[in-house]
Amino acid sequence: MESFFAHDRSGLTGETWEPLPGTRLEAEAIHKLLPQARLLLGPAATKQALLEVAAPSILHIATHGFFLGDTASLPGARGKQSIGVPEATPPAQLLSDPLLRSGLVLAGAQAASTTASDAGSDRVKGTLATALELAGLNLWGTELVVLSACDTGRGEVRPGQGVYGLRRAFTVAGAETLVTSLWKVNDQTTHEFMKDFYEGLKAGRGRAEALREAMRRMRGRHEHPYYWAPFILVGNGAPLRGFGLARPQGHP
Repeated sequence: MESFFAHDRSGLTGETWEPLPGTRLEAEAIHKLLPQARLLLGPAATKQALLEVAAPSILHIATHGFFLGDTASLPGARGKQSIGVPEATPPAQLLSDPLLRSGLVLAGAQAASTTASDAGSDRVKGTLATALELAGLNLWGTELVVLSACDTGRGEVRPGQGVYGLRRAFTVAGAETLVTSLWKVNDQTTHEFMKDFYEGLKAGRGRAEALREAMRRMRGRHEHPYYWAPFILVGNGAPLRGFGLARPQGHP
């Protein structure tokens, strides 16, 4: 764990993590469909709150994602290429453990990036959650986890073992079904996509069917696959058992 934070973070400027207005719209739209869920926005959406999650029925996280050594970001995307490392540096030279090369960015990252020049800064540690840390979550009994950020489905492929990254972490943590992205998703259209997805779930469609329907509806608005095809589903594709009955404490 310390090896991740031991790397030079001088490249983490205040502009590294751009504001994502679409994530708030996304969260608020889903909350209207799931009004009893616990909703944490802005400063309240902390790393600590996420790590304290206790087996919710549904866990939805809309934020920045990172995958070290990946390709450059597009404007308005929910992710970054690398954090404080030269773009030409091969992933293998960054960190040997792929679970340390991917993660999520939580509240306070922008403020921490402007002040944290020290590689071991507690402020940086308190905002970036690596896949290795997230593998320790308690998600046994969780029907659905949605990682609405960039590159959350990517990682290092190990023969016979699958993809090591956020997908692996949340599976190990116990998630029954996981929805992740294969590339850098657009902030504006992603909140529309997720609203369609949850409306399908609310209507009683299976998890896989609801995702396909959300893709179809998005394709009607934006033909390019970049907008309608970034998300994949791994796990149980059946309808949720009691949509809207998620336990409040499990929804950061």
